[in-house]
Amino acid sequence: MSAPFYKFDLFGYETGLVIAFLIGVAFGFTLERAGFSSSRKLALQFYLRDMTVLKVMFTAIIVAMTGLLYLNLADVLDMSKIYLNPTVLYPQMLGGAIMGVGFVIGGYCPGTSLVASAIGKIDGFFYVGGALLGMLIYGEVFPFFQDLTTSGAMGNATLSDWLNLRPGVVAFLVILMALGLFYVAEMLEKRFGEKA
Repeated sequence: MSAPFYKFDLFGYETGLVIAFLIGVAFGFTLERAGFSSSRKLALQFYLRDMTVLKVMFTAIIVAMTGLLYLNLADVLDMSKIYLNPTVLYPQMLGGAIMGVGFVIGGYCPGTSLVASAIGKIDGFFYVGGALLGMLIYGEVFPFFQDLTTSGAMGNATLSDWLNLRPGVVAFLVILMALGLFYVAEMLEKRFGEKA
């Protein structure tokens, strides 16, 4: 095993920060080139006219998932060293719903709002400002919601653990689901998309 490199001490904390910064810049550049700095393009997802966001996100999920599985099988990557966010079901469901509503209203998700801000879009600045204000308010009222933040704690649960299936089987099912969604997305775009 030689990866993850940081966990095996192949570079230090400072180098890790530089690498994270460069990956972040590359990711932001890719989002901008894909048109994800436009709230109009992102909002078209919710009108079923342009399903690019769904296609890109599921493609990224499939590539990352398949890559991790094959690197683990080839003994290049130690999956036990990969950090997983702990699953805390109820606050994550509530947070996802709040972020989804914010996405519909503002036309951005947190990442794309930063991309829009980085290229000087005013609506991106307002969205980031609103997100920062929301974080500040949440921090101030946190004691009232502290019990909620631990409700439904499941530890480092994965989909394969939850379904009691092997990771490869889950990956295959996710790929099938994505292909089905891609097909549905194409149908929706043909029906509701703007005519060229």
